[in-house]
Amino acid sequence: MYYMVPGVTAKLLSQMRRGAIEYCVLALLRKEERYGFDLVRLLAENDGLVTTEGTIYPLLSRLRSDGLVETTWRESQQGPPRRYYSITLEGEEALDAFVEQWTRFRDSVDRVLALGGSS
Repeated sequence: MYYMVPGVTAKLLSQMRRGAIEYCVLALLRKEERYGFDLVRLLAENDGLVTTEGTIYPLLSRLRSDGLVETTWRESQQGPPRRYYSITLEGEEALDAFVEQWTRFRDSVDRVLALGGSS
């Protein structure tokens, strides 16, 4: 019988997170502009989405070069200026497409898991 062991569980969670994290970032930017550390904090508040600045900034850079987010600099009362990120029209369209496919995929997986029953 197969049991999830900590290393396997962590790897599985990492793979699932990698596939969805950019869309979680786009979703957080849908309602308002945010700076990088704010995104890290918001993601960390949700179980399974914990990420670090070392992960989020390269992701934001890629989203920016892909045209899915744009940036502006703003002065900060707590230190140096901050780069704020906002979603573009292309980012909105990519997020909408992901949500549609994610919902379909999630529902299909849930149906298959239900067929297998619980252990």
